[in-house]
Amino acid sequence: MTDWLTEAVPRGRVAAFRTLIYLFVAADLVIFTPWVRTRVSVPGDLYQPLLVGRLLPLPTPTETLVTVIFWALLALALLAATGRAPRLLGWAVCALYLEWMIIAMSYGKVDHDRFGLLVALAVLPTAGRARHGDSTRTEAGGWALRVTQIAVICTYFLAAFAKLRFGGLDWLTGSVLARAIIRRGTDLADLIAQVPYLLIVAQFGIVAFELLSPAVFFLPPRWRHAMVGFFYSFHVVTIATITISFAPHLAAMTSFLPLERVRPLVWARRLAGRGPAAPTPPDQTRAGTGTESPPLADQAPVVGRPAGP
Repeated sequence: MTDWLTEAVPRGRVAAFRTLIYLFVAADLVIFTPWVRTRVSVPGDLYQPLLVGRLLPLPTPTETLVTVIFWALLALALLAATGRAPRLLGWAVCALYLEWMIIAMSYGKVDHDRFGLLVALAVLPTAGRARHGDSTRTEAGGWALRVTQIAVICTYFLAAFAKLRFGGLDWLTGSVLARAIIRRGTDLADLIAQVPYLLIVAQFGIVAFELLSPAVFFLPPRWRHAMVGFFYSFHVVTIATITISFAPHLAAMTSFLPLERVRPLVWARRLAGRGPAAPTPPDQTRAGTGTESPPLADQAPVVGRPAGP
């Protein structure tokens, strides 16, 4: 079990995952959860902190507090994405984002799609230093990715458990998806809803796939990636039909992918270096000497190319 939890992975994968997660945190502040800043206009009596907020305890949000957290978290997340000071910056981002989420979720609505992201932020500082493209393997980085993967799968499995616990078997045969389509459905969802019993079948399928999601850990790598691809396709359909986004969950789920192969900066440099080759000047006689210039093969090689033909 220990070997499985700490299965070594390339440091380049850890570096890529770290960059992606911290960039997502910065994007989350300005794209997905900027509404958290409006919480300061809500009366303080309506602030009912989550259990962790009561245990610490944390102060009631004020305009000053929320503004400081927003700008500090944005700056630190962008710095952490560079890979510098992974422990110091990592713990700072984890603490500030946790407080950001406590403020967001302490007014009556708790989103379960952020569990995997919060776990990733908590374990990434333990992974140590990692550079993009580094193929050496690290058990500490492997543990950080594995724990994040477990959190991602727990999100699915526990979601099915909650459906059956609070909705019972009626969740499977009820009008859950029909109500969702009425509230926030798209034109595509309206077409799907017209097919008899398709929504009921979809509800059975959702619970089945969530209960079976832990099987991803028992598959060989190729099939594991295919199953993760199915997870992503499920969320694409969800967004396309009932416009529910699981963006934080999707970011955390990249912990399953071989991210070390994705190197956009290297690809950009290669594309920038491509272009029409400069024409080779004809051999000319050196002025005033009557001798010819040395052949091309005797010249210094172009950077990145061997000498000679």
